[in-house]
Amino acid sequence: MPTATMTSKGQVTVPREVRERLGLTTGSLLDFVPDQGSYRLATRATAVSELFDILPRPSRAATIEEMDAAIAAGAAEAMTR
Repeated sequence: MPTATMTSKGQVTVPREVRERLGLTTGSLLDFVPDQGSYRLATRATAVSELFDILPRPSRAATIEEMDAAIAAGAAEAMTR
C-alpha cells in the first residue's frame, strides 16, 4: 500500500503509483471528501475553460465541404466496424 509523510508545512507528496493510477499531473486539483469519519481523496474534473488554447490553432479554417467530407468519412468508417 502506498504511503506518504506530511511535512511541517502540511505538504504531502502523492506517491508515483497513485499519481499514475489517478492520472494526476502538475496542477491537478484534488478534493478531500468527508467519508464516514475519515476523508476520501477525489480528483476534480477539469473545467472546460481550462482547456482553452490547449491545442494549436489550425493554419486555416476548414470549409463546409471539407467538414461534410470528414463527417461522411467518419460515418462510413463507423459503419464498417
